[in-house]
Amino acid sequence: MPTRILPAVGDADAARSLTTLLSRLPDAEPVQPVTDSTQLVDTLAHLAAESVDELPEVVVVHERIGPVPALELIREVALRFPAVGVILVTSDAGPGLFSAAMDSGARGLVALPLGYEELASRVQAVAQWSTGVRRHLGHGGEASGGAGGRVVTVSGAKGGVGATLAAVQLALAAQASGHAAALVDMDLQSGDVASFLDVQFRRSVADLAAITDISPRVLADAVFRHDTGVALLLAPGEGERGEEVTDRAARHIVGALRSRYDVVVLDCGAQLGAASAAAVETADTALLLTTPDVVAVRAAKRTVRMWERLRIRKAQETTVVVNRLTRSAEIQPSLVQRITGTALAATAIPAAYKELQGAVDSGRIHDLDNRSTVKQALWSLAGELGLVKTPEGEPARGSGGRLRGDRGAVSFRRRGRTGG
Repeated sequence: MPTRILPAVGDADAARSLTTLLSRLPDAEPVQPVTDSTQLVDTLAHLAAESVDELPEVVVVHERIGPVPALELIREVALRFPAVGVILVTSDAGPGLFSAAMDSGARGLVALPLGYEELASRVQAVAQWSTGVRRHLGHGGEASGGAGGRVVTVSGAKGGVGATLAAVQLALAAQASGHAAALVDMDLQSGDVASFLDVQFRRSVADLAAITDISPRVLADAVFRHDTGVALLLAPGEGERGEEVTDRAARHIVGALRSRYDVVVLDCGAQLGAASAAAVETADTALLLTTPDVVAVRAAKRTVRMWERLRIRKAQETTVVVNRLTRSAEIQPSLVQRITGTALAATAIPAAYKELQGAVDSGRIHDLDNRSTVKQALWSLAGELGLVKTPEGEPARGSGGRLRGDRGAVSFRRRGRTGG
């Protein structure tokens, strides 16, 4: 069987040179090169969704790939697609980089300028390793979605649109259904997850920022186990410490959480920083909350366009959730979708702040009454996103934005009509 090789090279000339050399290798089948880190991860995720057997045996990453640095990209591929062997192509083949590449999860390193014999030897060895891993896994689908759980980010189009409430309730819904759920406050300067849940804890996400190899024990020491069972990783109490969490640190932290929990929900707030940008880029699902008013919808559109310009997230890969929707609102979900150009959650959240005020003021949002239409809608949203289990153990997906028995969800239909 031919060895499928996926080159990841940003420079067009280097891509042609590498592909030409790979095509000369015996039993090699180079596929169309990808030009940046986002395209590589998206391509692998698409293939993995079908079957682990659809993934290439070997990925060759050029040192100048972007926007994510090569070693960070290798680490993410190794975590999410453990049956894929990664080779780093670099002009620096010294022992320092070799050690760093191995620590990141690479299976080999090839020096520039490329030589046929060295490349052929390394590709053959990595392909054999990949085949052995897949044989050991029994071609099972457990590795096909990547190592670990599902990562969901919740961002606000602007401050005060309800991103923290949504993030908390999504994590609670996942935990209540039987998943191991983690909730991370990535709004590093002004996060409110601790206030919503009335918890105090001396550790925060900033304490993990300087740790390059986050072991399960280190992670367990940093998280706070809430009474509901949700694992909390809180924002630092001193907002200035948020600067310690770089994009690289955020990727390490998210990767460590993904490998330990079934569902990881990150509250990214409304301000875009290096850490929250990295979280949104690597997330399986990126939610953007807005309210049905002109100012918030314009802010949502600005955010989506900024994410696209910075190559963080494509518009069609972002899901907008409309919060505080009323039947009389002039701006309905369908209009929000047309303005932002994003996907749209079938579940909208009704405006019912009186239901929330007591729980918010007391810092016990986890004790929100089950009859609350807001809670019912947010838990329906969790079902729509596949974050909750059915009694049979399969992820539940909402139909029209509702879970069976939830009467509080506001679901949109054609022409923007709402139902209660």
